[in-house]
Amino acid sequence: MIRIVLSAQKRLQGIAHRTPVITSRTLDRMVGAGVYLKCENFQRVGAFKFRGAYNAICQLSPAEKARGIITFSSGNHAQAVALVGRMLGVQTTVVMPNDAPARKRAATEGYGARVVAYDPATSTRDAIARELAEAHGYTVIPPYDHIEVIAGQGTAALELVETVGQLGMLLVPCGGGGLLSGSAIAARHLLPACQVIGIEPVLADDATRSFHTGIRHRVHNPPTMADGVRTPSLGNITFPLVRAYVDDMRTVTEEAIAEAVRFLFYRLKVVVEPSGALGVAALLSGAVKARESVGIILSGGNIDAVTMSAILGGGS
Repeated sequence: MIRIVLSAQKRLQGIAHRTPVITSRTLDRMVGAGVYLKCENFQRVGAFKFRGAYNAICQLSPAEKARGIITFSSGNHAQAVALVGRMLGVQTTVVMPNDAPARKRAATEGYGARVVAYDPATSTRDAIARELAEAHGYTVIPPYDHIEVIAGQGTAALELVETVGQLGMLLVPCGGGGLLSGSAIAARHLLPACQVIGIEPVLADDATRSFHTGIRHRVHNPPTMADGVRTPSLGNITFPLVRAYVDDMRTVTEEAIAEAVRFLFYRLKVVVEPSGALGVAALLSGAVKARESVGIILSGGNIDAVTMSAILGGGS
């Protein structure tokens, strides 16, 4: 499996940003370990999703590119697919919930994608996308359950390990499991002793329950502030990969997520969306006890002003 991640890294060289790894003596002191934060909030479109989108779309045939592509996403993958489509001259359509953050929808449309809105209370995004794909001949580029998307996402962890060296633990946000699967594959290859832990909100704990029971669970439209991980379940591809390569799954409360966003903003001066702050939330809340040196992927920074104001207004 590591070969697909290494191949993705070659395709992304000079295309995706090699994002910085930052540290904080304050954070190290608070959790009793050295913590290394991989800042995918500084990636193109403001999230790791660019990696997987580019790796998948750039390998399509000329005929597939000519027919166009479609995806379904609440925001970050939508923006990534739209930008890659613009870069490669491919028409893109995105199925997006009508309650998606306004800035994410605006950015998606700004990159040239056609947005098809739907009501998540009455419809499912993947079904709508596949109906449109069948009707128009589009190629579906799903947000996580696609082997080349997974491979692209795994390059973030690959870069982190190359930069830092030894890590005792790697904490990765989990929605549909694409970033977690790819990261775990990379970490297992480079650092076999590194403990890989996926982090979810308590309100969207489908992957955690799936991991611990061996049965895939679903959570429909979970009401977490971490909109980037509101996926209903792990995918057909990511579920077995998570079970095979990940060591553990943990959950964090909404309060812990908000506190992590505030900590990153006030102490480190970086803007991270709630989904991207899950790993830091796990450490600060004690959901995960730090071991030796800890790597954390800050998966994105696309947060709207209303949400950020509400979070910052809740504490300091």
